[in-house]
Amino acid sequence: MTSGEHLDRLAVLAGRSWSVTELPGGLTNVNLRVRTDDGREPALDVVVRCSHGDPSLLGIDREAEHRNTLAAAEAGVGAPVLEFRPDLGMLVIGYLPGRALVDADFTDPDVMTRAARAVRALHAGPRFTGHFDMFARRAAYLATIRERGFRLPDGYEAYADPWDDVRRALAVRATGTVPCNNDLLAANFIDDGTRTWLIDYEYSGNNDACFELGNTAAECGFTPEMTQAWTEAYFGTPTRADHARVRLQALCSSYGWSLWGFIQAAASPLDFDFWSWGLERYEKARAAFADPGFTRLLEEASGA
Repeated sequence: MTSGEHLDRLAVLAGRSWSVTELPGGLTNVNLRVRTDDGREPALDVVVRCSHGDPSLLGIDREAEHRNTLAAAEAGVGAPVLEFRPDLGMLVIGYLPGRALVDADFTDPDVMTRAARAVRALHAGPRFTGHFDMFARRAAYLATIRERGFRLPDGYEAYADPWDDVRRALAVRATGTVPCNNDLLAANFIDDGTRTWLIDYEYSGNNDACFELGNTAAECGFTPEMTQAWTEAYFGTPTRADHARVRLQALCSSYGWSLWGFIQAAASPLDFDFWSWGLERYEKARAAFADPGFTRLLEEASGA
């Protein structure tokens, strides 16, 4: 839907004229920036998220995405929601000033501080609709792959035992759940130099805060030192268990989300190398499972 088809059916644009620019990014939707150009007040500058494909294949709930986007706005870190049209596959949100971050931006301590502040605000905000657990999500993705005969890389399922070790270790000191985005790669942080917003709530749900931190560390390619700084920016004075939990949740992110890539490689109509995307995350997980410090992380996460 890159041409703006059906935009005239949106209530916020009724009787208006506008210009459309497609924004980069988005592997399960097309994002259109729409600005009114008719001279009427109020002028509108919005983003229309146009979803495509089968959301159930990836575990996406568009109704929950809408409600959680509203909650993120209420928490002060999300874009305002102007209109939701599930019949058109469209969610209209306000355009946020600033720019989408890239991985290298997190080497700036000020950027990391602002990003962590936004994540804390989201986690302290209204509870989300639904829950997210990567152990359950991975099991569902793996079932989909098996049922449909989708391709998996050699050796993927050989890590069932250490994966279960991670699950048990994280359960020992579980501290409850908070509203999480669960997909905070760099591009989902919008930063204007003084403030950071968080966008894209397709996979949002209440979850362990350490998954949120670990997911960003994994997606943005943080070094061990950056992961430590990121954990400290969020917690202030994290415990040894906090550090270990974030690192284990980074492993969970890589191992679980790799299956998302393998499903998309088989099912998505987009011209994108989802197989390599998934394989990159799988290789990160394999390295983490094989790391000599893996057993120590399990012990520290569980408080042993």
